[in-house]
Amino acid sequence: MYHEIDLKQIDINQEPPVEEPERQYYFMAKCREHVEALERKLGRRPCFFTQTFGCQMNARDSEKLTGILEQIGYQAADSEEADFVIYNTCTVRENANNKVWGRLGYLNTYKKQHPHMKIALCGCMMQEPEVIEKLKKSYRFVDLIFGTHNIYKFAELIALSFAQDRMVTDIWESTDQIVEDLPIERKYRFKSGVNIMFGCNNFCSYCIVPYVRGRERSRKPEDIVREVEALAADGVVEVMLLGQNVNSYGKNLETPVSFAELLERITQIEGIQRIRFMTSHPKDLSDELIDVMARCDKICRHLHLPLQSGSSRILKEMNRRYDKEQYLALVKNIRQAVPNIALTTDIIVGFPGETEEDFDETMDVVKQVGYDSAFTFIYSKRTGTPAAELKQQVPEEVVKDRFDRLLKEVQQGAAKRAQALTGRVEEVLVEEVNQQEEALVTGRLSNNFIVHFPGTNELIGKIVAVRLKECKGFYFYGEMA
Repeated sequence: MYHEIDLKQIDINQEPPVEEPERQYYFMAKCREHVEALERKLGRRPCFFTQTFGCQMNARDSEKLTGILEQIGYQAADSEEADFVIYNTCTVRENANNKVWGRLGYLNTYKKQHPHMKIALCGCMMQEPEVIEKLKKSYRFVDLIFGTHNIYKFAELIALSFAQDRMVTDIWESTDQIVEDLPIERKYRFKSGVNIMFGCNNFCSYCIVPYVRGRERSRKPEDIVREVEALAADGVVEVMLLGQNVNSYGKNLETPVSFAELLERITQIEGIQRIRFMTSHPKDLSDELIDVMARCDKICRHLHLPLQSGSSRILKEMNRRYDKEQYLALVKNIRQAVPNIALTTDIIVGFPGETEEDFDETMDVVKQVGYDSAFTFIYSKRTGTPAAELKQQVPEEVVKDRFDRLLKEVQQGAAKRAQALTGRVEEVLVEEVNQQEEALVTGRLSNNFIVHFPGTNELIGKIVAVRLKECKGFYFYGEMA
C-alpha cells in the first residue's frame, strides 16, 4: 500500500471529491460504515474471497482489489463461502469463460442461504457485450459488474451496491485515465508486479485482448520509478514490469520514452536486485533493449518471446508483423548478446488454415531455438476477432495430434537445456516453504527455473546460492552452497 490514510478522518457527509484518488478514498470511508454495520449484524468480521483468472496483469489488478477490500474492513477468506466474492476474469480462451459460468452456479446456491452476500465480477470477460447481456438475463443475483478500464472505481461501485438493492453495472468501452496511489495488498512481501502500461495496439487476428483491454496507455516514467522506489523501501527485491507489449512502452507519452530507457532507470534503484518483464512482442524488440539486457546484471536472464507459429504464411494471417526468418534472426542477436539467457514462448496449434507444412515450420523453429519452456495452446475461436470468421477451421483430431507432437518436442528440448545446468551453483530467490514437503523451500533462478532445497521459512525473500544437484525436467532439487 502506497499511502496509509485514516478513513475516519474523511467527512462522508460532504459531497464526494471530484479528483482522483481522493474520490475513491471518500467512498472507501462510506463503505467502511456499511461493513462495520454488517460486522455488528453478523457478530464477526466479514470476509472476502478473490479468484483471479488469466495473466499477470490480472493478478496485479487483484492485489488492488484486495487492498481496497481490506481497507474498507473485510478480511481475506480461503474459500468462496465468504461475505464478498469477486472473480477477476479472463477471456483469452473460451475455457476461462466456462470456468466463471460454472462457479457462478455454485455461488447462486450459496447466496440464497446467505442473502447479505455480495458477488462481483470484473476483468476482461466483462468487456464482452454478450457476456453482460447473459448476466443481466440469467444471473441477476450478481451484485456488481465492471470491466478493465475502471478498476480504480471499485470502492465507489461497492458503495453504490450497498446503497441500492439491484445489480450495478459499470462498463467503459475505453479510457485514457490512469489513477495512481490506491491501496494494494501484495501477495509477496519481497517481489511485486508493476504495471507500466495498459492496453494493446497490435490486433493479432486471433486475440480478443485489444477489444477488452483497450488501446495502449503508458504510465509516466516518473510515476513508475516512484512506485518501484517505494516497493524497494518496503523490502521488495524483485519487480516484474507488466504490459501487453512492454516494447511499445512510452510511444504515446507527450515526451516519448523507450522501454529500454525506462528499464535502465529502474536498474539504478537501490534495493532492487532482480528485474523481470513481460510480455515482449518480437516485432519491436529493439537493439537498444538487447544492449540494456546485456549490460545490466539486475535484469533476469529470462525472456518470454511469443512465437505463436513458425510459418511465415500463418504469421501473416495472424497479423503478427514478423516472419520466421526475422524471428530466428532476433533470437540469434539475443543469444549473442546474452549467451546464458533462457527463452520461453507461446505457440498456437490449429490456427485456421494451418497445414501440415505450416506445422512443420513451427516444429523447425522449436528445434532451432531450443526453448527452455513453452506455453502451447490449441487455437480457441474468439467471437469478435477476425480469425473467428475464417472458414478453414482445422479438424479437432488433426489439431490434437499436432499438439501432442509439439508438446513432446518442447519437453525434450527443454529437458536437455535444463540438464546442462546440473551441478552448477546459482542464485535463488526463495519464495515459499515447499507445499508438498515442509523441510524444503522453493525458489526461482534468474532464468525462471524452479528449485527445491532444504531450508526454513527464515530464507523466504532472500537470494541465496544453491547447488543444482538433480534435474527433474522443469525444476531442480538442490542444496545451499
